[in-house]
Amino acid sequence: MHTVGTFTFESAADARAQYESVGPAAQTVVREVTKAMAFDRAEYDDRVTSEVVETARDALFASLLEVRVGNREEFEDWRDSYDGEVTTVGHEDVDHVVWHAGPDGEAVAATFQNEEAAAVATLRRQAFGRLYRDLV
Repeated sequence: MHTVGTFTFESAADARAQYESVGPAAQTVVREVTKAMAFDRAEYDDRVTSEVVETARDALFASLLEVRVGNREEFEDWRDSYDGEVTTVGHEDVDHVVWHAGPDGEAVAATFQNEEAAAVATLRRQAFGRLYRDLV
């Protein structure tokens, strides 16, 4: 078993604080991307809305969530010791699982066979949508 990512939280307040902290980075990413796309000031003002920056913040936050990656047995051992609800998606007959536990006693997991990077990315989006969107 191994982990990827850096964000894991003890409380909802910790998650909110970390979400707020990535706001400036999201703004910088959007600004630099639009510069690379040669947006002039008028196009930038017209197209870069607060929703665009918020989407960048959401994606940046989600992409940094810590995800555990393991085989089925490692996941089941973790799940047996976890005192919370776990939502698992995917097929039960595959060999590997990725999972993330949120700060409020809920976790999400996804099974995969070969494509670890894709499973991690999918799980992070699910974790943000299920565990963090309403929280932050």
